[in-house]
Amino acid sequence: MDTASNEGYAYREQLDERARGLTLLGYLEASYPHGDGPSWRERIERGEVELDGVVVVAPEHPLRPGQRLCWNRPPWREPEVPLHFEVIHEDDDLLVVSKPSGLPTAPAGGFLAHTLLTLVRQRDPLWTPMHRLGRGTSGLVVFARTPEARSSLQAIWRGREVEKRYRALAQGILPAEPFTVDAPIGPVEHPALGTLQAACSTGKPSHSEVRLLAVRGEASLAEVRIATGRPHQIRIHLAFAGHPLVGDPLYGPGGIPWPGTDALPGDLGYHLHAWRLAFAHPRTHRRLELEAEPPAELR
Repeated sequence: MDTASNEGYAYREQLDERARGLTLLGYLEASYPHGDGPSWRERIERGEVELDGVVVVAPEHPLRPGQRLCWNRPPWREPEVPLHFEVIHEDDDLLVVSKPSGLPTAPAGGFLAHTLLTLVRQRDPLWTPMHRLGRGTSGLVVFARTPEARSSLQAIWRGREVEKRYRALAQGILPAEPFTVDAPIGPVEHPALGTLQAACSTGKPSHSEVRLLAVRGEASLAEVRIATGRPHQIRIHLAFAGHPLVGDPLYGPGGIPWPGTDALPGDLGYHLHAWRLAFAHPRTHRRLELEAEPPAELR
C-alpha cells in the first residue's frame, strides 16, 4: 500500500424509513451526493458494500428499514497537510493544543489520518475534542481525557461560560467603535453538499462582538469575541456585516456563499486564529486563561 495512504474506513449505518422501496444503488446515490450513480455502481460491484454483514454485488438489490449497511472504503491517498501541533496545556484531565491552518480537526471531507484528532490520539487514544475549528482556522483546541472532564466541559460550553477570542483579517475598514453581529446561522441549500451553514432568518441565534485592532491598507485586523459557537460563525458574521475575511473563497457579503462559487467550507485562503480561551478547570474549578500566538499576519 502507498505509505501516504490511510488504512481505509468502514462507514456504517442502520437503515430507516428513507430506505423503504429503494434499491441499494438508489439509496447510496440519494444519501451520499458526493458520489454519482456510476461511481456507486462500481463500488457495489467491486464488493465494497455489505448488508447485515453479507457482501452485496447487485446494485438493484432491494432494501428494507432496519438493515445494517456498511461501505468498506478502500485505503486512499489524503491531501498533504501540516502534520504537527503545539501543546499549550496538559494535565490528567485536559489537553489544549494550537493547530496550524490547513490541518482538519477531525475526520471529514476526505480526511481520516491527516487530522488533529489522529495526531493527538497517537499520544493517548482517550483524548476527545470538545469543539472544532475549521480546517483553515488556526489556534486553540481543547481535548478532555476522562468522562468526568468531558461532562463538565460540555456543561461549561452549553452554559456559554467560556471566553473565546479570535483574530481575523477582514476586507475593508471596520468601524472605529466596537460592534455586534447577531445574524442567525443555519443551513441553506448548496448544490454539492445539499446544505451548508450560512446567515439565514430561520437559523439559530448567534452573537459576535467585533473590535478593530489595526488597519492594514485596505483591510482590518479585528478581534472577535463569540458567545455562541455556530459553524463558521466568524466568517459568516463578518461577511454579513459587509467585511468578508480576506481570501475567504466561500462567504461573501450577506454571510452567504459568493455568487457562482464552487468553494466548500474546508477550502483555504482566509485568515482566522483562535487566539484566547478562558474557562474553569473541570476538576479544580480554577480559571484557566490560555493563549496561542497568532501567525504573523494576525499579530
